[in-house]
Amino acid sequence: MLLTLPLAASTGAGLAADSTDPGPSSQPVTLEYRFQPHEKLDMDVSHRAITETTVGATSQSTETATDSRKTWTVVAVDAAGQATLEHSVDDVTMTSRTSDRGQIRWSSRGDEAAPPGYEQVKASLGVPLSRLVVDRSGRVISRHDLRPCPPSSTGDLVVVPLPEGPVTEGAEWTVPQEVVVEVPGGLRKAVRTRLRYQLMTVRDGVATIRVDTTVLTPIDDPRLESRLLERIWDGTIEFDIDRGRVLRRATGIDRRVVGFEGPESSVRYKSSLEERLVEKR
Repeated sequence: MLLTLPLAASTGAGLAADSTDPGPSSQPVTLEYRFQPHEKLDMDVSHRAITETTVGATSQSTETATDSRKTWTVVAVDAAGQATLEHSVDDVTMTSRTSDRGQIRWSSRGDEAAPPGYEQVKASLGVPLSRLVVDRSGRVISRHDLRPCPPSSTGDLVVVPLPEGPVTEGAEWTVPQEVVVEVPGGLRKAVRTRLRYQLMTVRDGVATIRVDTTVLTPIDDPRLESRLLERIWDGTIEFDIDRGRVLRRATGIDRRVVGFEGPESSVRYKSSLEERLVEKR
């Protein structure tokens, strides 16, 4: 069984372009990153998620909201255009609300101490979290986590994979990926996916790209499928062609899995993410 699930976190490896010319009026464009040494790219990130869980006659819902400012610092760019980037998060406001325990809210901009469970978040602010080397097409040459980083459920890369060479509207390129999902008790499985990107439009120097994913590994265990929900989504990306950077990324998912904890159980996960480049004044 092949599942078509949206997913947007990428290793950036194995790009394969398949250009499709939708008409003679479509002009080829080259999509590539144009990082400058020592520049900083700030992104405002807004993430919202709702998890609704039912087991038998018991239901519970959890809502989370996270607003943050993340920064990519360009440490160096070599003659081939390969850039060394460092990722950090400057500030964050987090809200969590559960149906049985009420609401917890914390902002790093205030003077309040971080509530239990948020201490690690406070300690990770304002310091480099990871260092990557990427080429002009967004292929990740190497990655080094400078602090422990759990798997991201929202994608932490400003470098969306791009096709090599000129492409026209309608062009598609794919990226193979493997993610590991696990459930409490030790059950874990490597899941192979294929991300499909498509250049939808080019307007006023901005390329709009759509992304979705096909899950290639058969998943017949609802427990694993339920844990995969937080790692998948689909969406659109806006890319500034002349400046060579992502302007905006919007993604979302709304899916339900039945039977993850017995026949009378279900979990629904609904989330949205928006990242937007902060323009310098």
